[in-house]
Amino acid sequence: MTISINGKKVIISFLIVCSLIALSNLATFAADKSSTNDDTVAINGYDTVAYFTENRAVKGNSDYFYTWNEATWYFSKPENRDLFATNPERFAPQFRGHCAYGLAKGKLVAANPEEWTIVDGKLYMNYNRSFRDQWRQDKSAMVKKANENWAEVRN
Repeated sequence: MTISINGKKVIISFLIVCSLIALSNLATFAADKSSTNDDTVAINGYDTVAYFTENRAVKGNSDYFYTWNEATWYFSKPENRDLFATNPERFAPQFRGHCAYGLAKGKLVAANPEEWTIVDGKLYMNYNRSFRDQWRQDKSAMVKKANENWAEVRN
C-alpha cells in the first residue's frame, strides 16, 4: 500500500489536530485539578488550632472558616475559629505552612499537614514523616536555619 503526498499531509494534519486536542484536554484537566485544591485554602483545610488544643491533625469544615493573610482557614468547630480570630499569628504554622526541613535545607517545599511538630509554642510542618523525623533530631538548629532561609525565599 502506498500513500500519496496528499495522503501523508492528511495523516500528518490529523495527527497534529489530535495532539492539539489531547494537549488542550490535559490543560483543562490540570486547571480543574488545581481549582479543587484551591491554593487560597490554608494548610489543605486542616484546623490549625486543633494541633494545639487536641494535639493532633484534624480536618477542618468549610462551614467554620476565617479569612486571614490572603487565605481561607477551615476549622473543625466554631470555638477553634473564634480562638484563631483572636490571635492568628499564635496558631498559624511557621513559614506559611511550608516544610520546615526543606527550608532548613534551603528549599521551598510544600508540607503535609499530617507531619507536624510544635516547638516553643510554634507549629512547624514537614513534607513527610522522614523529613519530620530528620528535622526533629536537631530542632533548634533546624529552626534557626529555616528562619534564615525563609527570609530569603518568602517573597
